[in-house]
Amino acid sequence: MHLKTILNRVTNYKLFVFGKVTWKGDSLTPALDVEVKPRANGQPVCFGCGKRVPGYDTMPTPRRFGFIPLWGIAIVFVYSMRRVDCPACGVKVERVPWAEGKSTMTTEYAWYLAQWARRMSWKEVSESLRVSWDSVFKAVKEAVNWGLEHRDLEAITSISVDEVQWHRGHKYQTVVYQIDEIQKRLLWIGPDRKAKTLLRFFRFLGKERTTRLDFICSDMWQGYLKVIRKKASHAVHVLDRFHVMQRINKDLNDVRAAEVKQLKNDGYEPVLSGSRWILLKRPENLTERQTTKLKELLQYNLQSIRSHLMREDFQRLWGYTSATWAGKFLNAWCTRAMRSKIEPLKKVAWSFRDKRDLIHNWFHADGVISAGIVEGFNNELKLITRKSDGFRTQQAYEIALYHNRGALPQREFTHTFL
Repeated sequence: MHLKTILNRVTNYKLFVFGKVTWKGDSLTPALDVEVKPRANGQPVCFGCGKRVPGYDTMPTPRRFGFIPLWGIAIVFVYSMRRVDCPACGVKVERVPWAEGKSTMTTEYAWYLAQWARRMSWKEVSESLRVSWDSVFKAVKEAVNWGLEHRDLEAITSISVDEVQWHRGHKYQTVVYQIDEIQKRLLWIGPDRKAKTLLRFFRFLGKERTTRLDFICSDMWQGYLKVIRKKASHAVHVLDRFHVMQRINKDLNDVRAAEVKQLKNDGYEPVLSGSRWILLKRPENLTERQTTKLKELLQYNLQSIRSHLMREDFQRLWGYTSATWAGKFLNAWCTRAMRSKIEPLKKVAWSFRDKRDLIHNWFHADGVISAGIVEGFNNELKLITRKSDGFRTQQAYEIALYHNRGALPQREFTHTFL
């Protein structure tokens, strides 16, 4: 079977034919140049309006377009571009079906690289397929831009707002996920953790789509709460179980760290050393050794131990099926926390009282809306960042995350190359 026959089977360029095939390169970098010619009496297509119009002239220097390699041999399409005389657009370069704009890669090759870039890091794709890192970046960018233009945003009813760290020094990105039962995906990314960043998301979503939101899940940061209250007050705003327990765990760990220093300064036995995860883990997740250590710690009347017991008691809240009884339990727990004389716990109690209605919404949502899956997404985003040795630009970061977690639609071709 000839190479031209194979190319005709895997492509569908109706107005063009493949011509002479020439061997190029050497044993280290072999390549095949494939001549592409327009069909006889076939009119070119205007790049501006997409209509078939008469030709004007032919460019003197042919352009080269990289196609998917065959057996490690580079395939290059060689074609002399025509200019057209369009009544609507004037003199323009023609539009060809195998490439976009001034790209030196065919569309098939760009999507081929983008598919591999979802399985490996961009650097690994570059080294394995013997292309530049910039070529991989441009390929992924093309695939992401096409996917963003063609994705469906009409069936979004539940979203989750969170932040993820992407650089050292408390530099964050605001991320919004769709968490509907039928679709869970990364929906939007914005730089910084600011109220105006989330406002940009609601402008992107639009008023009509915003009115169709039923549930919004977020953490306890005041900036997010204010924007959601302003832009989507009709939706049920949920402070879910994950973020509530995360807040308690943070303050419990602060109590433990302060008490470790205090015991050391007072000359007491460092009984709390190495107890961080023993106090933060759920009892059913402790190892046998950690369980033994916890039993020993429970004999001491320390603030860390009392905070741990308060944390475990708070877990009973999630077992309620009635929002009313859950509210009574929350009020009683906050009262005990205020009387504990443990300052971090008292701050938690004040915060929970202030956001009581948002915590109750978790029960109104029947417990089905949770940011637990969002934290799983966030961990995957961090893994992508580490795998790529970090991203220096906002654009590269956004493209990589959309590409891997955006569930973007993919372009269909005559042949599936991967």
